[in-house]
Amino acid sequence: MMLNPVISILGHRLRLAVIGGGPGSFIGAMHRQAARIDDRYELIAGALSSDPERAKKAGLEIGLSPERVYTDALEMLESESARENGAEVVAIMTPNDSHYEYAVVALAHGFDVICDKPMTNTLEDAEKLHQKVRDTSLIFCLTHNYTGYPMVRQAKAMVLDGQIGTIRLVQVEYVQGGKADENSPRALNGKLPWRYDPVKGGPSLVMGDIGTHAHHLVRFITGLEVAEVAAEVGSIVPGRLVHDYAGALLHFDNGARGNFWVTQAAAGVENCLRIRISGTKGSLEWMQEFPQTLTFKPLHRPAENRTPNGPGTLPLSARACRIVAGHPEGFHEGFANIYSDAAEAIAARRTGTKADPLALYFPNSLDGLLGVRFVHSVIQSSEANGRWMQCDGK
Repeated sequence: MMLNPVISILGHRLRLAVIGGGPGSFIGAMHRQAARIDDRYELIAGALSSDPERAKKAGLEIGLSPERVYTDALEMLESESARENGAEVVAIMTPNDSHYEYAVVALAHGFDVICDKPMTNTLEDAEKLHQKVRDTSLIFCLTHNYTGYPMVRQAKAMVLDGQIGTIRLVQVEYVQGGKADENSPRALNGKLPWRYDPVKGGPSLVMGDIGTHAHHLVRFITGLEVAEVAAEVGSIVPGRLVHDYAGALLHFDNGARGNFWVTQAAAGVENCLRIRISGTKGSLEWMQEFPQTLTFKPLHRPAENRTPNGPGTLPLSARACRIVAGHPEGFHEGFANIYSDAAEAIAARRTGTKADPLALYFPNSLDGLLGVRFVHSVIQSSEANGRWMQCDGK
């Protein structure tokens, strides 16, 4: 990733405006940093908070010109679309319930869109947003950033290359401990964090927050779709009114079987996203807390560890590496890979040229729709005492 295809194609960096991600937002900072790592975007405008004073203060603190600091996101979209040097891309990192409105309006004004996950809270909104993207032919990128990691892309490339054969078994888990404390969360100024409000955070906190990541990781690496699911969702912490646990059995469209487990209430655990995939020729294992290592266990041969830019690195993975083997890359760089691939696709769309095919593996609106559909099916199954529910989305 040493060359800058965006500047080569457009002659300038993409002009980026952001919605949300203001004071106290972990993910907002990640978005802004990811956009800058490969120098493909210039942040020129923002509506960083729904609170006008906080929006003004935050915009100035990150270096925006006062006239490009907005206190209303819809006003920003209207104003920037009318400017000669206005934003070309809009990144959305607001509470989940507003993703749909901002994305639809941005697309209607001709902006390409980068949006945090989940794409929407409801299946109806997800279907309408996906159709809007198709109707406009604009680029829509959903930031499932873990699929930007070099070894996740190596795993996908090895599956595509047939190195593990036909997939038979999949196990994925995303286990966190941040909500294990029975006294968590604590109200601030009489208010709980927005994720604990089902209107803003969606029908299932754990599924919207991390379950969609686990689901997309499986789909990305394997290329399979979940055809049906038998699930249970609920709360492990006594008295908690939002979901902090989900477990499910999966049937895939090729006949493979899977196991899915996500929780944010496992005491002492930090951020353990882990996947195992077994095929007729071998198995792959990857763990986010040790992202530099992909373990390949071929049938009848010793296990092998693959590392970024190490021996056996395939082109899809090599594209996601910035430095030579042995130098760690992680969360920021994986996030940046999603932004950078989207930038190349946006630049190509705007000039009527073709992007590098390896730049087109970023999550899109179809991935977002299938993620929301999976959440919907998991909840339906749980409400029916674990009955199998269709969710293939085809």
